Amino acid sequence: MNNPRESGFVQANGVEMYWEGRGSGGVPLVVVHGGYGVTTMFGDVLDQLALGRRVIAIELQAHGHTSDIDRPFSYESFGDDIAAFVAALDVGPVDLLGYSLGGGSSLRATIQHPTAIRRLVVVSAPFRRSGWFPDVLIGMDHMGRDLFEQLQHSPMYAAYTAVAADPAGFLALMDKTGGILRQPYDWTDDVRTMTTPTLYVLGDADSISPAHAAEFYALRGGGLRDAGWEGSLPTPNRLAILPGRTHYDIFSAPELVDVARAFLDG
Repeated sequence: MNNPRESGFVQANGVEMYWEGRGSGGVPLVVVHGGYGVTTMFGDVLDQLALGRRVIAIELQAHGHTSDIDRPFSYESFGDDIAAFVAALDVGPVDLLGYSLGGGSSLRATIQHPTAIRRLVVVSAPFRRSGWFPDVLIGMDHMGRDLFEQLQHSPMYAAYTAVAADPAGFLALMDKTGGILRQPYDWTDDVRTMTTPTLYVLGDADSISPAHAAEFYALRGGGLRDAGWEGSLPTPNRLAILPGRTHYDIFSAPELVDVARAFLDG
């Protein structure tokens, strides 16, 4: 499995963005990887999500096949890139699923370009920087090329060098990733005023506390009152906490497929 049926590059907001597609029918689902990731990081999840719909996985600026440009990383720029990709491929409005770095970028894409996104799935990404656990933030504060000796032995580095046009670009990727991870942000007001139906997914042993997930859900009108005996729900938004999942395995979890498909098809 995990064999794309189509692939290519699209010029999106100044970035020659790589994409892979599989499946057909339904509302297209665009999937965005996490930091240092490539499309294959999701394993069989993409093929499972593609049962009955078209799934398009993309690689952000400087990730995998997608070359870097002279621009620092920011969630806002990535959000614009995603929306520009949707427009360039002429597949919108789409459903959008993003994990970690891709989750924050997908959230910004939806905030900044709401008409391009029908439904949003945010996986393991906080809506403000302080949503990460303190020890995770300490690690982010030190991210950069000085950690290359550690990361060069990781699966992420192996996946990157297998497809990147210039494997030496990983050092610049590390520096730019450190820059965005240290970037302060708080999107509370934006999340509160969003109108796009959103599923927020977290592992119960994630890098973000379940309390932050509950806060996100409350900002979207969820978890504030009883649904009522007749089964009516107070909000189209949903919250899923996956048991026994961490920040480092949730993106390939079969349960992620189940909750995402139920939400997107609903």
